[in-house]
Amino acid sequence: MVPTDVLPETWPMELVYAIAVHTLNFHTFYRLPASLVPERYHVTLWPRLTPELSSGLYIFTGEESCDVSSAHDQVLATWTNLKITLFFTKYININIVKTNNRTARAISIQSSWLQPNTQYLVVQLDWELTKGQKYQLYAEFSGELADDLAGFYRSEYEEDGVQKVVATSQMHPTHARKTFPCFDEPAMKAVFHITLLHAPGSVALSNAKSFIFFESANEIIIHVDGVAVTQTRFEPTKRMSSYLLALVVSDYTHLSAKQGDTLIRIWARRKAIEEGHGNYALNLTGPILDFFQQYYNTSYPLSKSDQIALPDFYFGAMENWGLVTYREANLLYDPGTSSNRNRETTATIIAHELAHMVIDYWTDLICPGQWFGNLGFASYVSYLGADYAEPTWNVKDLIVLDDIHRVFAVDALASSHPLSSDEASITLPEQITEQFDAISYSKGAAVLRMLSDFLSEPVFVQGLSVCFYRFLCTYLYMLKHFDKGVSLPRTVDDIMKRWVLQMGFPVVTIDTTTGAVSQEHFLLDADSSDVVTSPFNYEWLIPVRWMRSGEMQADLWWLMERTGMESYKCGCDWVLANINVTGYYRVNYDLANWERLLAQLDTQHQVIPLINRAQLVDDAFNLARAKLLPTTLALGSTSYLSAEREYMPWQSALDNMHYYYLMLDRTDVYQPMQDYMKRLVMPLFLYFKNMTSNWTHAPDRHTDQYNQVNALRMACSTGGAECQNLTTTWFKQWMDNPQHNLIHPNLRSTVYCSAMAAGGAAEWEFAWFQFKKTSVATEASKLMSALACTNSQELLKRYLSYTLQPEMIRKQDATSVIVSVAGNREGQELAWAFVREHWKYMFTQYGVGSFSFASLINGVTMRFSTSAELQQLREFERENGAAGFGSATLAVQQALERTTANIKWLQQNKQEVLDWFSRQTAITE
Repeated sequence: MVPTDVLPETWPMELVYAIAVHTLNFHTFYRLPASLVPERYHVTLWPRLTPELSSGLYIFTGEESCDVSSAHDQVLATWTNLKITLFFTKYININIVKTNNRTARAISIQSSWLQPNTQYLVVQLDWELTKGQKYQLYAEFSGELADDLAGFYRSEYEEDGVQKVVATSQMHPTHARKTFPCFDEPAMKAVFHITLLHAPGSVALSNAKSFIFFESANEIIIHVDGVAVTQTRFEPTKRMSSYLLALVVSDYTHLSAKQGDTLIRIWARRKAIEEGHGNYALNLTGPILDFFQQYYNTSYPLSKSDQIALPDFYFGAMENWGLVTYREANLLYDPGTSSNRNRETTATIIAHELAHMVIDYWTDLICPGQWFGNLGFASYVSYLGADYAEPTWNVKDLIVLDDIHRVFAVDALASSHPLSSDEASITLPEQITEQFDAISYSKGAAVLRMLSDFLSEPVFVQGLSVCFYRFLCTYLYMLKHFDKGVSLPRTVDDIMKRWVLQMGFPVVTIDTTTGAVSQEHFLLDADSSDVVTSPFNYEWLIPVRWMRSGEMQADLWWLMERTGMESYKCGCDWVLANINVTGYYRVNYDLANWERLLAQLDTQHQVIPLINRAQLVDDAFNLARAKLLPTTLALGSTSYLSAEREYMPWQSALDNMHYYYLMLDRTDVYQPMQDYMKRLVMPLFLYFKNMTSNWTHAPDRHTDQYNQVNALRMACSTGGAECQNLTTTWFKQWMDNPQHNLIHPNLRSTVYCSAMAAGGAAEWEFAWFQFKKTSVATEASKLMSALACTNSQELLKRYLSYTLQPEMIRKQDATSVIVSVAGNREGQELAWAFVREHWKYMFTQYGVGSFSFASLINGVTMRFSTSAELQQLREFERENGAAGFGSATLAVQQALERTTANIKWLQQNKQEVLDWFSRQTAITE
């Protein structure tokens, strides 16, 4: 065994190293070649959950051996990807051994050097590796167990007055290299043999079961450097990608159950488990697992399903095989403080993460050496899994609001991207992070839902069960089996590749006076059409479900070319297309048909299907923004809402009116707009007041509970005196008796925010104290958002400053706080100034594991609508361009595009909108 040279201590911190065998330009080539193929890792890690006396810092140490095979003869070897903070790393021992069945021979290393741009540590050997030969790579390493929420990191919490530390991990998308030397690319899969050393009495978890299940009920104590530690060894994992590895050492406890042969455990802080906050997740997991086994027609591939709630976690959850990690608010549910929305979030996220288990495992089994990113599959079937577990919610319809309408807003920009990108174009870690956006998740889900609809759900499911795993190898649109048993105008391949490989979506225009039907690429800014290109010339094969007035059954027709003809010319009252929004497109009509549809809403809106009432409002507003409809027609689509009681149309209208508030709440349009919205919402407010016996209980229906919140929020925010008195009184009662919060969990977010806006320092300080005091993550989240609702600029400045103090605001929450402040019209300029002032610090010191830079840029620029703001944004881009924007690169471009469009919209529409709202106010007077 020949160690490498001692690495110079003068090299900068936070470098990422790599191993592979290839002759390449190390400065520009970011992808690993397949010259060395990993087969199995043996990794031992020892995280210290107490700080070192000398430095006050937390560290971890480790050693590993990695069995690899050589695919090519090369002289130059590089090993990917160990990221270490060199302040702690005095040296790294690297040995390379040639192995046979009976002998092992050390290979001497001439030199090694770092290439930080491409994240390689290059190892120069004194002789060539042999093609087909097996080798073993050995390394010793150490690093900081930092609180940066990436790689192997620490999370802290307080329980019964005692500060406790959790060592946990987030390897996705490219953070395994930050923990130990590895081939950190999804296709370079291997088996992981993990051993964790930890303090006696603590518990260690990883993807597989620990051998302690079989060897003994007692801890295995060993001594390392004179220190007694528990050694927990785990069974070998299935062959998997490095980003799916999970490691946890904690003082947690758990709930457990069995579903068939599968062990299910919910892990959390001891107090949370004792108080029953894990019960809902435990009761939900078994049925959802059963559903997916039936749906995929295959068994759950792992021996256990551990799910763990972490105090500090960057994402909402992560689908690590056998050990899914969650933010506490997304896994734990407390009926006493958690809302109906919290409960649905828990159900859908559990379903989403468990859906990955089968997809990812069988992908590798059938397609070894390949990697498939799901294209939104887990997002789509998460609704199906949650619907199975909670059948009374009708949660499947909410995909229209939560995913389809959401992603329309992004996919209508010229800076959008296709659902599936060329692998060669995604090389940098920040580019990989950018891919996990609304397009990948929500558009993928929407396109799959469309496929399921035009095939029919039985055919879709049958296709999955017969050749689902071959489909995972070759992408969705290559599944020839789906062509069987259903009449289609083209193959599934030909239909679906147009939705997957070109960005954007179409607007289908129906002229009922002539019967003409046409399609065009929908862009919010039509002037940007000359900067976008498509391999299919922006033509889609479009399934159009449509109906005439008085008909109950929707017909399916295919629009094949850019312009088509169909019998939409009729003597009926109206034509309605894209029934239940099963297609991923918008629909426009001639003005006469629009007027007939809006007249139907005004007279008897229930005749139009519920989801389409939401669709009409959303399409009208967005078509108007794209200058394809008059703005006054879009505004007129909301007038019927005074008689509407259903959640989906109301939420669609409020989502679209949010844009008007962003553009106009700092202008003279604001008050007339407020008066109009108050007139619309007060009947809904009184409706729920009567339904709930003067707010003493929650409605029975799932979506009614959501719409009750809308009624209260809008009645208060538009100045409804009865609502404001109600929320102020409730909050004052809580302040007078802090131990008894009688505000219903569903209403707390609204009540807290209303109280902050109406109150002053006393209310804010009380809410801050309760935020810091509570141990329930869902309650903390409600208070955290509400604290940004104050109208005091001094309090908002103070709150922003807390985002750079982890002891005040957890790093995982910093982005949310800044964006929430920006969402307050009193806080917009403060938040933007704060981001500009501290960007370099946040970007370089906090890193991708703490801030969601894309969300941050989007959040603080959403209101931008003036030339001065556009100039500031350009200056911000110029000032920070040299360092780059990492995962926010695309977000900056989208912000520039969006701001330019907003300026145009405001110039063209402000006066017309003011006149329209003023007329509505005059009518009511």
